[in-house]
Amino acid sequence: MNNFEIFNETEENIDLDEEKKIIEFALKHENLTNVNFNVIFVGNDKIRELNRDYRGIDRETDVISFALEDGEANINFEFGRLLGDIYICVPKMKAQAEEYGHSITREMGFLTIHGLLHLLGYDHMTKEEEKIMFAKQEEILNAYGLKR
Repeated sequence: MNNFEIFNETEENIDLDEEKKIIEFALKHENLTNVNFNVIFVGNDKIRELNRDYRGIDRETDVISFALEDGEANINFEFGRLLGDIYICVPKMKAQAEEYGHSITREMGFLTIHGLLHLLGYDHMTKEEEKIMFAKQEEILNAYGLKR
């Protein structure tokens, strides 16, 4: 059984029910079972602090994933794999939805799936990695119905 928690550390209204549906769909789509992780919605100050402290980049970003299996074999416990945490910046999410001309739900789904794929070991440091990861993102989002 998959176990994930969603936290909203902002005063912003976020459709957490839709977020749960997106995550459940993605997990089923990828045939994942017994994975554990968190999704935390934060503001600009918190995401900037995380980006500065853990990546050495002193600015806001849209999503940061802290993958516990990063470069390691799967970390299995009796309750399943422990993947890590996904932090999503709500102000960036809303601004990007407007900038790209799609719904906040579509942007939320994109950032969530992007973060989840990072937890699963996908990356986009090279063109080939980017091609694979971004194709997987679009596949999941399109299957869910969150098309561009």
